[in-house]
Amino acid sequence: MTNSPDPRAFLYRDTLDPDTAQRLTGELLAGAEDGELYLQYRKAEAFRFDDGRLKDASFTTDSGFGLRAVSGEQTAFAHANDISAEAIRRAGATMALIDPAKGAKAPPPRHNNRHLYTDADPLDLVPFADKVNLCQTIDAAARARDPRICQVSVSLLGSWQVVEIVRPDGFIATDIRPLTRLNVNITVEANGRRESGGFGTGGRAVYGRLLEPETWNRAIDKALEQALVNLEAVDAPAGVMPVLLGPGWCGVLLHEAVGHGLEGDFNRKGSSVFSGRIGERVAAPGVTVVDDGSIADRRGSLSIDDEGTPTRENVLIEDGILKGYIQDRLNARLMGAEPTGNGRRQGFEHAPMPRMTNTFMRAGNDDPDELMTRVKNGIYAKSFGGGQVDIVSGKFVFSCTEAYKIENGKLGAPIKGATLIGDGPTVLTRVTGIGNDFALDEGVGMCGKGGQTVPAGVGQPTLLVDGLTVGGTAM
Repeated sequence: MTNSPDPRAFLYRDTLDPDTAQRLTGELLAGAEDGELYLQYRKAEAFRFDDGRLKDASFTTDSGFGLRAVSGEQTAFAHANDISAEAIRRAGATMALIDPAKGAKAPPPRHNNRHLYTDADPLDLVPFADKVNLCQTIDAAARARDPRICQVSVSLLGSWQVVEIVRPDGFIATDIRPLTRLNVNITVEANGRRESGGFGTGGRAVYGRLLEPETWNRAIDKALEQALVNLEAVDAPAGVMPVLLGPGWCGVLLHEAVGHGLEGDFNRKGSSVFSGRIGERVAAPGVTVVDDGSIADRRGSLSIDDEGTPTRENVLIEDGILKGYIQDRLNARLMGAEPTGNGRRQGFEHAPMPRMTNTFMRAGNDDPDELMTRVKNGIYAKSFGGGQVDIVSGKFVFSCTEAYKIENGKLGAPIKGATLIGDGPTVLTRVTGIGNDFALDEGVGMCGKGGQTVPAGVGQPTLLVDGLTVGGTAM
């Protein structure tokens, strides 16, 4: 069900109609090997409830286009927030600056009628007052949970986009993209000590599931549980030791430390540690890494990418062997590979580049409880916060938001101040156990690259890594 008889009406109005857009694109990109006119309308809202009251409520809407021409390695790109024939013609002056095409025209993407998510507009389906009341209800319910709670923050976010890709060869593709998210953060205080915990959930869907008491009560419980665990945490140990990584969100380490290094642009330029290594063993046996943008309703999924290529399952590493890279159209063509449906952009103001969608490691056959018994002295990392990674070397530093000691094969005291230090390629070779409890994250991930941020998903089963460096606070 859709809220508008024709969502394309948000793109085509005033001086621009679909036929004119097609004609202009053909004229302005005639001398290029590849390229497109990218049209976008988007609106977004955000509510933040803090200190027992509504702190912020925002609504934004904008529209615009990006026109891109590609010849060889050269790219010409221009954009404007005025979707009109005249603005597109002006953008065409930039397209004329690149060298004329010397190679064959790039073929269009294959057409795809698959829809991985609803086209309904979440912002219009729920009244403003109901969204505010939801935040207030969650705040009150959270504060009633435990007398140690001193701070509650609730945020509700939603967006709706209509995009259309128009190519000079006559190809046209349209996608309508909803996105919603709920976050709950709780701070507790006891004996002069304060600690926090958080939980979020969302996806490419309307608000429906987020409004259900079962969903937001679970968010409260998870956030409070993490905060109370941290309230009892002791200083983290330091040194090289076995690390057991929890399922689901801990896949963000894989995303950052390994996933970016598998993107086509870094490998074409030879700046990734995985460059030129297809067919080689890059990980322990049993390690299979996948990027899949075709999973229904997931935050990182897209029916088509921002170049019009249908998303798909891409096996990047299979049983430890490097099989391929994540590709947009430009890098795929220059590397003699197929586009993989990973050409993504933050918005019409940006040119596309190869980006991850939902990136995860597949399940193995090990019992997670048995994996813990293999660890004499180490840590169990259940959740991560911020991290940093160097794409060229794969070196990373990640901070744990919830972690525990493992002592003689059993879960010990919670710890604070733990950071994991290492490099992605080495971590992959030191995986000694892969659980059978695969899980995707809850739908809150954001990925940054080259100044652009896009929604993304991560996932993994429980993983045992032998010999990670843990930076802690205990001496």
